[in-house]
Amino acid sequence: MNRVLFLMVLLFSIFSIGVTAQNKTYCNPINIDYGYCPIPDFVKQGKHRATADPVITFFKGEYYLFSTNQWGYWHSKDMSDWKFISKKFLRPEHKVYDELCAPSLSFVNDTLLVVGSTHGKDFPLWMSTNPSKGEWKELIHKSEAAAWDPQIFWDKDTDEVYEYYGSSNLYPLYGMKLNRKTFQPEGERIPVLALNDDEHGWERFGENNDNTFLQPFTEGAFMTKHNGKYYLQYGAPGTEFSGYADGVYVGNHPLGPFEYQSHNPFSYKPGGFARGAGHGATFTDGNDKYWHVSTIGVCVKNNFERRLGIWPAGFDKDDVLYSNTAYGDYPTFLPSENKGHLSESFAGWMLLNYNKPVQVSSTLGGFQPNLAVDEDIKTYWSAKTANKGEYLISDLGEKSTINAIQINYADQDADIMGKPDTTTGHKYIIYTSDDNKNWKIAIDKSKSTKDVPHEYIELQKPLVARYLKLENISMPTGKFAISGFRIFGKGSGEKPSEVKGFVPLRSGPGVKGERRNVWFKWQQEPNADGYVIYFGKSADKLYGSIMVYGKTEYYFNGLDRSDAYYFQIEAFNNNGIGAKSEIKKAD
Repeated sequence: MNRVLFLMVLLFSIFSIGVTAQNKTYCNPINIDYGYCPIPDFVKQGKHRATADPVITFFKGEYYLFSTNQWGYWHSKDMSDWKFISKKFLRPEHKVYDELCAPSLSFVNDTLLVVGSTHGKDFPLWMSTNPSKGEWKELIHKSEAAAWDPQIFWDKDTDEVYEYYGSSNLYPLYGMKLNRKTFQPEGERIPVLALNDDEHGWERFGENNDNTFLQPFTEGAFMTKHNGKYYLQYGAPGTEFSGYADGVYVGNHPLGPFEYQSHNPFSYKPGGFARGAGHGATFTDGNDKYWHVSTIGVCVKNNFERRLGIWPAGFDKDDVLYSNTAYGDYPTFLPSENKGHLSESFAGWMLLNYNKPVQVSSTLGGFQPNLAVDEDIKTYWSAKTANKGEYLISDLGEKSTINAIQINYADQDADIMGKPDTTTGHKYIIYTSDDNKNWKIAIDKSKSTKDVPHEYIELQKPLVARYLKLENISMPTGKFAISGFRIFGKGSGEKPSEVKGFVPLRSGPGVKGERRNVWFKWQQEPNADGYVIYFGKSADKLYGSIMVYGKTEYYFNGLDRSDAYYFQIEAFNNNGIGAKSEIKKAD
């Protein structure tokens, strides 16, 4: 091969690899083998999968993911294919269900550190230099810094170690310095942050930040250092709610004082299929670009029935911390190149079957078929059995290009608690058809042994079809039940036009009224499936977003009382996203 031809082949290979990597996607909630709630008092309304309070760190070329009560942890090289390692971070004398609740995960030099929540002072701090092999030992036998919702932060610039903690609707978050050699407390604990829900509407308790019967909770302290500044993150107002979010205060020293970042909450997702983006952790990928992992609420069988989501994040040119949750439960690009996340991370594949017709093999009680396509993770269709041959057919309404499929299984009559030692996996077949009569196999997982509660399949080659049939072969436990059979790609019609008549209504400064609230009204766009409202405190920083289906109004109760806001809206459907509206200001 001559030199010119060799270089051409090499360049083509590099380009092909780059395209393949860039096109690889994931979809929230992330698809990991979540354990089942191990606490008897929490499963009285039905056994269910549950975890929350996640933290991810990139360590020695791999991503490590820890979260509440999983009896182990996950690791991955690409943030897509997560492998579980079984490990209980307890000594034999510890008889608790909260084995590793709201864990801290961090590293110091070449050592990974893990500690869970406890109100006592007899829990160990664990260490590992080889966590991919499950090799751990105690760094401290009894940590005097033991606390609830802890986070250990290593400031590598100063080689100092700090711990932040707290979970309460009465007390603030605290910080303390740890001795670098012993990792025990050094000096007094310092209050570093408390909620101010009189000013910050999004910190109010309730599903829509509109209830005052209980003081809101602050929890989930997490520290990130960027450009010499310290970003103290926190969750509020309660994990049970779709408005669960993360805010941030900024300071020049690890223990403050800290000032409220103007653009808050920085991680927030109250609408769409996967709702809630609170109590999380900010981390960097292999290209040193930022992401935020946080809690997603299901909260049906118990308030603490939850999942995990990962969102593109970063710092803008003014060092404002943001998290991009717009279309955050649609296919999103995985880490693949050295780019910031203010540019597009959403793959552009739209939801094709929102509220479209559904046919099923059987229906259990009130778990009706349309609940599998209503874009609500809290509702689901259930077949009467888990037998082979139970099925769901989704009609897209027209031939469409299909790029990806997400199958969200619901827990109906599950009989597992804790982390199962083995699993039979989810076995299924997906067929496609143009006439609802003649079917072709598109995806055959009839022999799979993987536990995939939020199965996500990115097709190597797009399909064109009108009907998709999901046929059950077997379930790991419980009945064949689906909270979201979600088909992504592009339809053959027109995307929506620009939304008309968009008006944010808010009490003005000095006028009697509730300035933490705003009422949005707009004209129906005939081709729209839904809308995304963007908000922020300056026209060039509309980092907040709210996804709304099937409405032409929305009450948002998450504003800061004293500040002016800017708003914008766009419509979307199965064919694409319409133009953004004119930006509106509400003083």
